[in-house]
Formats: sequence, structure tokens, C-alpha cells
Amino acid sequence: MQMKYSKVDVHYRQKRSKEEVQHQLITFSIMIFLTCLAFSAVALQEKVSSMFLVPFILLLGCVQVIFQLYYFMHMKHRGHEMVRFFLYSGIAVGFITILTFLTIV
Repeated sequence: MQMKYSKVDVHYRQKRSKEEVQHQLITFSIMIFLTCLAFSAVALQEKVSSMFLVPFILLLGCVQVIFQLYYFMHMKHRGHEMVRFFLYSGIAVGFITILTFLTIV
């Protein structure tokens, strides 16, 4: 009886591990594509307005940070709730600080 549960556990872990690797490869491919997109936008800076280029590159950077945190730093897994809380709190404080300085000046 014990043997049956351990085989099921091993198969489940192998399946989850395979899925995790597939997700990381897909995410890595998307990040490479986004990086190529950013480099292409900068290469075409003479044809593209800087009013579009700067927010576009910042948006691509934010998307890549999210991918890094959730897929490569394993923030999507259980047990990282406190880390997420502190990370989001830091982002909120940083955003409020920047917003404050922009409105004061």
C-alpha cells in the first residue's frame, strides 16, 4: 500500500516539474521577444516620437519585471505571501514618494 502512494507522488512531481520547465521556457521566450522589441524601438528612434518611445520601453520593462518575479523568482507559488506583501508595499511607497515629489515641484 505504501509503495502505490510513493509512485503516484513521484509521477505527480515529475509532471509538475515538466510543466514548470515548460512555463519557464515559454516565459523566457516571451522576455527575449520583448527585449528584441525594445531594441528595435530604440533603433527606430529617429522615426518614432520620444513621447511614445519612453513610455513604451518603461511598459516593456514593467512586464519583464513581473515575469521575472512570478516565474523565475517563484513568487506564484504558495508560501511567498509575506514576500509579496513586502514587495507590493515597497512598490506602493516608492510610487507614492515619486508622485509626491512630482506634485510638490
